[in-house]
Amino acid sequence: MSETPPTRAAARAAVAVGVATAAYGISFGALAVAAGLDVWQTCFLSLVMFTGGSQFALVGVLAAGGLAAGPSAVASAALLGSRNVFYALRMSPVIGSGWFTRVAAAHLTIDESVAVSTAQSAPRPQRVGFWVTGLVVFVGWNITTLIGALIGNLIGDVSAYGLDAGAAAAFLGLLWPRLKQLQAQAVAVAAGVVAALLTPVLAPGLPVIVAAGVAVVVGLTNWLGPHGGPAGSETAEITPIEGMPS
Repeated sequence: MSETPPTRAAARAAVAVGVATAAYGISFGALAVAAGLDVWQTCFLSLVMFTGGSQFALVGVLAAGGLAAGPSAVASAALLGSRNVFYALRMSPVIGSGWFTRVAAAHLTIDESVAVSTAQSAPRPQRVGFWVTGLVVFVGWNITTLIGALIGNLIGDVSAYGLDAGAAAAFLGLLWPRLKQLQAQAVAVAAGVVAALLTPVLAPGLPVIVAAGVAVVVGLTNWLGPHGGPAGSETAEITPIEGMPS
């Protein structure tokens, strides 16, 4: 069956998003070895976890608190990755049937694959957008993770080059596109204030977990509503995380 223009357009968008996203794996690889992981542990993490926001959270907490912060690091990563469950529900009618297909799709369900898929207007382009984006990001992210880990070993102390700020910069990049609504701004401010107040008194990683709880409470109440209007007046739009798979 010949490919239609919408299907080809979906494939082109998927490749473009996938290549751009995968490039940021270099930062993760360098930061992971700086946090104490070796090259193979870093690569294994990208293979089996494959959710950039959670990966940055894990190595960021480990870098701040060492192995003692391991439980907090895992909890922080799990909180960030939990949103993929909701993405999976949205993608279930798109990906196709069969247990192998669904297992593979679960691993590739990230912000970018969902965003490219939902941007298409027909079932086949949606399916192409999901699979091509997910596969391109997965392959590219793992290659650039290896490159970043090797570079991190060669350059030594990444703080000398400012790469130790990469995790914070990654989270800022994740957050910034989502602050268009007044309610989202309120959630960000409330969580940020709580995390800043608790950082001097709690172990690394715990302020993030507490702040996430505050964000959930403030977000669910939806006091301000979308764009500051009445609650429920609009449906939230899925927005891709720029610069990492999640």
